[in-house]
Amino acid sequence: MTILEIITYPDARLRGQAEAISDFAAPAVQQLVDDLLHTMAALPACVGVAAPQTGHLCRLLVIDCQNGRKPPPEHHGLLVVGNPEILEWSGMAVGREGCLSLPDYTGNVMRAHTVRVRFQDRNGQVHILTLNGFEARVMQHEMDHLDGKLFTDRIVSRKADLFPRRQTT
Repeated sequence: MTILEIITYPDARLRGQAEAISDFAAPAVQQLVDDLLHTMAALPACVGVAAPQTGHLCRLLVIDCQNGRKPPPEHHGLLVVGNPEILEWSGMAVGREGCLSLPDYTGNVMRAHTVRVRFQDRNGQVHILTLNGFEARVMQHEMDHLDGKLFTDRIVSRKADLFPRRQTT
């Protein structure tokens, strides 16, 4: 397994439209899944990585909210998510987000509090899950990467809602 390089803004590849995965059994897809999982595990407090953040324009992401600094009480654990689609959403909430591809900033972003998502796992099996709170936010954030969007595209005001990240020493 390889720790993949995370590309950062303003790299144009972050704005690309990811292609659907048609063959989950393909060795290249399985290797990418393993590499994304290895990459996420290697990054402190990382709760998600989307394939486009590593230069792979396919509709694949991994999330694991239990890896965060403050894991939510309810979560589905490690999820490998291919070809995701939001079926329903409800409630809206503002929350602070950061991104590996924009490492120097965080921002206040409005997102749905609850999402019902259909996706395929690493074996191509279809799942439908309802995610709430932080886990729903992470899913929406990572899904945005599949469509070439960054959290900064969703903030209302760069002046009021975008913040330099605190540097830890």
